[in-house]
Amino acid sequence: MTRRAILLALALALSPILQAAVVQDLTGKWDGTFIATVNGQQEDDVVFMTLTQKGAVLTGTVGPSLDRQWAIIGGKVEGTKVTFDTQSDGPFVKFTLTLVDGRLKGDAVAEMDGQKMTAKVDVGRSK
Repeated sequence: MTRRAILLALALALSPILQAAVVQDLTGKWDGTFIATVNGQQEDDVVFMTLTQKGAVLTGTVGPSLDRQWAIIGGKVEGTKVTFDTQSDGPFVKFTLTLVDGRLKGDAVAEMDGQKMTAKVDVGRSK
């Protein structure tokens, strides 16, 4: 193998590792929009998160205000993908977010008493 081919193979092998290392630490306070749809009705709300990232493990809290927060359960960071659950005052909520341009964007889903709730989430670092 030529030196160039070896370097190219090494770069391709390390690409996923380097890409994961480039992802910023999510530790800190985040806030933004939580646009929920319940039984076809849209409700605009806000969401606040306090996150602590240690490697691929994400812990912290999430909720509709700084005073109403629930613990993050099973939080994971895989590259730019972030997943976690929380037990709210009502339903169990599953979050699937992606880090895009410094913002966490994605979906939250929950079901309670036969009613399904979906939400679009878009949060950035609190200022």
